[in-house]
Amino acid sequence: MKVAFSLNGEAISVEAAPTVTLLDWLREDQGLCGTKEGCNEGDCGACTVMVTDADGARALNACILFMPQLDGKAVRTVEGLASPDGELHPVQQAMVDHHGSQCGFCTPGFVMSMATAHRNGRADHDDQLAGNLCRCTGYAPIIRAAKAAAEQPVPVWVKDTAGTTAKAPDISLTDFAAWYADNPDATLVAGATDVGLWVTKQLRELDQVGFIGRCPELRQITRHADRVTFGAGVTMTEVLETIRDDYPSYAEMIRRYGSVQVRNAATIGGNIANGSPIGDNPHALIALGATLHLQLRDVTRDLPIEDFFIDYGKQDRAAGELVTGVTLPLGEDALRCYKLSKRFDQDISAVCGAFNIVVKDGVVASARIAFGGMAGTPKRAAMVETALVNQPWNASTVEAAAAKFGEDYTPMTDMRASADYRLTAAQNMLRRYFAETTGAATNVLEVQP
Repeated sequence: MKVAFSLNGEAISVEAAPTVTLLDWLREDQGLCGTKEGCNEGDCGACTVMVTDADGARALNACILFMPQLDGKAVRTVEGLASPDGELHPVQQAMVDHHGSQCGFCTPGFVMSMATAHRNGRADHDDQLAGNLCRCTGYAPIIRAAKAAAEQPVPVWVKDTAGTTAKAPDISLTDFAAWYADNPDATLVAGATDVGLWVTKQLRELDQVGFIGRCPELRQITRHADRVTFGAGVTMTEVLETIRDDYPSYAEMIRRYGSVQVRNAATIGGNIANGSPIGDNPHALIALGATLHLQLRDVTRDLPIEDFFIDYGKQDRAAGELVTGVTLPLGEDALRCYKLSKRFDQDISAVCGAFNIVVKDGVVASARIAFGGMAGTPKRAAMVETALVNQPWNASTVEAAAAKFGEDYTPMTDMRASADYRLTAAQNMLRRYFAETTGAATNVLEVQP
């Protein structure tokens, strides 16, 4: 298919197969080898590029970015970061001045993440670089370089706006839903943070591919006084920024489960529709009482999100039916999300729990508790909830309810954790929720004597 965009300031129009990655195209077709292949799954950041569209500049992983996703955008690689006359970008000069590179393999990816953050005025350098791995410098000189570059203005030559006006036309939700109903075996691609690995790691051939990014209705965020609706194509970066003040614990979990590059691509609809039992998003939405929206041709339906997950690998979605969005209620914030993983940032959870317990006059008025990693689907802890509701909010009630986790879940033992560990961790998360909501210090990153 034809893809039109700009590359380092130059208009490009190419024919590309739907699942050719930007990384492969840059290195094999253009000879631009500064963008490196490290993990080839979006984890290491060595392939980071800057992609700009009407919504601004984003750092993205080129290794799991399919060429059609670039249509109408602007791409800038490390080769295009210096000025046409050779003047270094401030982050490049800062990396030299502060000795931020040793072996150099990871450096182009770091530089592109830093340049994108610099353009966006971001000073949270640890977060902005969390998706870039380095095994030489220990990060300190890189962070020093990022801080030094922050004082410098953004160079004119990297202020890309749109890639080209020759992009393919957008498609309406009605037309897209009709196409998917006619092609129910097609693979839908939003951010490709999951599907990209099917291609790069599993070497799968995808016969038909539909890119939802060309459907603007799926990218909308609609906020009301009592609820917010996210289109299925809204990125997790946008979700985080939208709900940060409403549900800060949920926002913090989103920050942890993906790097900036991954959050900039991954979508809320894709994270739900793939039905993963270890995805960190659905159980938080279940605890909030979110509603899922689906469409089959011109017929729409809504259902509580917990009812969408039927069994491992099976969801309540008909052939050709499209996940179009999800609505979260807004109100009192009683939500806490606890993610337990071997690595604090960007790791698959061994256990991830979401607790939404409302206490009125010392008595539990309602409880919604859901977990990932404890069953074949994201699942509510119905027996635990029953043991809590209408009981006094005290340690005795919590202990009685914690004993019910074994009735709600039969977790598996795998490389991340044993079944007993998972059950114990779930019980401890309920105890932590109680401690946190009754004023005890619970920050697991603080060590006190």
